Amino acid sequence: MRFEQGISVQWVADFIGAKLVGNAEQLCTGINEIHKVMPGDISFVDFEKYYSKCLLSPATTIIINKEVACPEGKTLLILDDPFAAYIKIAKHFRPFETAYKMISDTAEIGAGSHLQPNVFVGNHVKIGRNCLIHANVSIYDHTIIGDNVIIHSGTVVGTDAFYYKRRKEREIQYDKMESCGRVVIGNCVEIGANCSITKGVSGDTIIGDGSKLDNLVHIAHGVVLGKNCLIAAQVAIAGKTILGDEVTLWGQVGLNKSLVIGKGVVANAQSGVGFDVPEGQVVFGTPAMPAKDKIKELFWVKQIPEIWAKLKSMS
Repeated sequence: MRFEQGISVQWVADFIGAKLVGNAEQLCTGINEIHKVMPGDISFVDFEKYYSKCLLSPATTIIINKEVACPEGKTLLILDDPFAAYIKIAKHFRPFETAYKMISDTAEIGAGSHLQPNVFVGNHVKIGRNCLIHANVSIYDHTIIGDNVIIHSGTVVGTDAFYYKRRKEREIQYDKMESCGRVVIGNCVEIGANCSITKGVSGDTIIGDGSKLDNLVHIAHGVVLGKNCLIAAQVAIAGKTILGDEVTLWGQVGLNKSLVIGKGVVANAQSGVGFDVPEGQVVFGTPAMPAKDKIKELFWVKQIPEIWAKLKSMS
């Protein structure tokens, strides 16, 4: 999430009650998760195994729960609970806004766009030109939709991320990671019925120009879908996965979190993809593998009863 204007790191330290170490003149321009940070961003880390990754990231200001050497030019904000501090900042700069109308007064809807009955359009939403939004679609706050987009009935755009921190010492164990990101949908996209597209925790979930989603597709937080992708029914893409242009995922494919799927990849129906896939590859199966190899494997598996019978007859 980008701030409307830069804020001083000293103000942030005072706001969350942190000890400031390093550059006290820093100007903070946004807040982001570690995988999407840019210079000027605030990020946080509360597990030691991720310290190095966060400290060496482009993030300029890092909320951390241990005193460590501060990298040159950066600022550390040290306190016991970085997660809670991060949430406090997110809620301050992007608070929940109640809605009292089906279409918010702060929404912008381009010329030639048509919304069917019972469409909900939240605060600060931008819808481009010549779009068609079918009945009972819900578009949450801060969503950006390009031109010539079609969204079919029952789809929800901009739900919160499924992202929690577990506190095992408490009776109610899961703390919600407040989502302050957006969904950004490009031009000439079509989204089928009853899809769910989750906004980024702090960055953007992106659907690239020309991509087409079938019915009952789930796109999780922070996913980046390239241009001209084709996503068939009942596909689920877990958080922070990046798909290149012209990727095709056939029915009931599942993609694990934080993957990189190259340009032109095809995943055949019901594949479970748990690893990065290079450009142009066709995969199949669970766990997915190159489709030709999987078909050979299935052929040999089919021969097992016959081979077993021959071995028994020879004994």
